[in-house]
Formats: sequence, C-alpha cells, structure tokens
Amino acid sequence: MQAKSLKRSIRPLVLLFIITTALLLAGRSRLERWNIDQQVLIVGNLILFAVTILSFYFYARSFRSKNPYAITRMMYGSVLLRMFVCLLAVFIYAGTMGSALNKGAIFGCLFLYFIYTGVEVAILMKMSKQQKNA
Repeated sequence: MQAKSLKRSIRPLVLLFIITTALLLAGRSRLERWNIDQQVLIVGNLILFAVTILSFYFYARSFRSKNPYAITRMMYGSVLLRMFVCLLAVFIYAGTMGSALNKGAIFGCLFLYFIYTGVEVAILMKMSKQQKNA
C-alpha cells in the first residue's frame, strides 16, 4: 500500500478524533450534569485514537504480505495490542483513583472504543476490496 493511499485512508479516523474532542470540549456542562469526568473522556479518546492508528498500521502492513499466516498474525496482534492497551489504561485509572472512580467516563470510553472500531473496520473493508490479492 502506498503512503499517499494510507494517509487518505486514515482521514476518517483523524476526523473522528477531531469531532469527538470538539464535542467533549463543547459539552462540558452536559457531562457535568451527567456526572461524567470530561478529562477522563478526553484522555481516553486520545489513547483510543493512538492505539487505533497503530492497529491500523498493523492491518495495512498485513495487506502487503502474500503469506496468509502473516496476515492472520498481524490482525490478531493488532486486536490484542488494542485490547491490552485499553485494559492497562483502565487498570491504571482504577488504581490511581480508587473509590473516586468515574464509571460514567469508563462507559463513555467503551462507547468510543466501539465507534473507533467500527470506523476502522469500515475503512479496512473498503481497503481490502481495493487490494488485488485480497
């Protein structure tokens, strides 16, 4: 996959990150009414964006390989990477906050996780249809 094509494919993820961050910043009063910590959501959004871009890189790299086992390894590796980074972030947050843990923010981050995953899968499905060896 060419670098130009890869950059074009990542645009929806960047746009999702920008829109989500803007909505989180603009919706501060509403989040406070719902007792959801805005900072946790913003940090969670940033972590999810970074992990999704890294995962996307692994998927895109797997498309270049002719070996079906390498493709499977990269895909499982990127899924495990995303899962472990997210679990590690939740455990660190839970460990540092103790009883002041904001469950609403964690569920908000879980919702963002599903949104990022859905957008990434849609992009990858489109990319796989364009590949000659897919």
